[in-house]
Amino acid sequence: MHTGILPIIPSASKLSSPETGVKVAALGGGHGLYASLSALRLVTGQVTAVVTVADDGGSSGRLREELDVLPPGDLRMALSALCDDTDWGRTWRDVMQHRFSSRDGVKGSLDNHAMGNLLIVTLWELLGDTVAGLRWAGALLGARGEVLPMASVPLTIEARVNRDGEPDQLVQGQSVLAKAGQLEDVRLLPENAPACTEAVMAIHDADWVVLGPGSWYTSVLPHLLLPEMREALCTTKAKRLLTMNLDVNDLEATGMNAADHLHVIARYAPEFRIDVVMADPDSVGDVAEFTDAAAMIGATVVFGKVGSSGAKAVHDPLRLAAVYRDIFGDQKVT
Repeated sequence: MHTGILPIIPSASKLSSPETGVKVAALGGGHGLYASLSALRLVTGQVTAVVTVADDGGSSGRLREELDVLPPGDLRMALSALCDDTDWGRTWRDVMQHRFSSRDGVKGSLDNHAMGNLLIVTLWELLGDTVAGLRWAGALLGARGEVLPMASVPLTIEARVNRDGEPDQLVQGQSVLAKAGQLEDVRLLPENAPACTEAVMAIHDADWVVLGPGSWYTSVLPHLLLPEMREALCTTKAKRLLTMNLDVNDLEATGMNAADHLHVIARYAPEFRIDVVMADPDSVGDVAEFTDAAAMIGATVVFGKVGSSGAKAVHDPLRLAAVYRDIFGDQKVT
């Protein structure tokens, strides 16, 4: 810890929006978690994001390798999604999301680094505390909620890749596996890594736990592969909501349909039960098959048109917020 600074660490309650509402722990990573948080912040002022820490590509991967820190990129994305909806909050969100780009012909040391990644790592080094650093970053953005890592150490995802006509290959690394194709025997390394204590507490304290959307094997499933996190998800008294992807056949889930995604959850965590599975009807082919797969993990299905009107498979925050609000109950939109 930097000896020239005596930090006063802001509490999570002081960083959250003053509005009340249902307590939600939202789990995931990357753009999927960004989508759910962008919607949830419209429904309640009590959101805790629990973020995967297995990224090993891009700016995050470089900082992880060079400084031996948690990869900050998905944490930065979650903070940006929860920023205060004011000029102050939006400006600092844009600062956090800004990426440096070297001039033509120059390969600079800052090239493609996100400013927010550097800021978060700076706070970690000064404060010597990962959670405290994220709380300070959240205070800067006026974040409407808290952002926590799922584990207190960096994680590595390992899986066997099934390619047609080729023997299965054992592959490590989120950035590689995200584009690898059909995955089998997915696991986290180290296998008994410690979960973030505050994240486990948030799951037990929540009224609802929202898992997904996101890359199924590298952003959603890891929460069920970390032993302490999995136990918390299975024993919490909170209700559990699984948000399906709009694109269920991306590079990471080649050949899979919506029902197959639910079978993945059941296969890797058979004791984990879901209360509600929420899906856009356009992403579900065989409704009967999907409903049966949801029932297998204890869930009822709620369909809602939550995709944006554009060509890309992107969740619309307002539409997603409306469906979340209906599922949670008659909650005030803040």
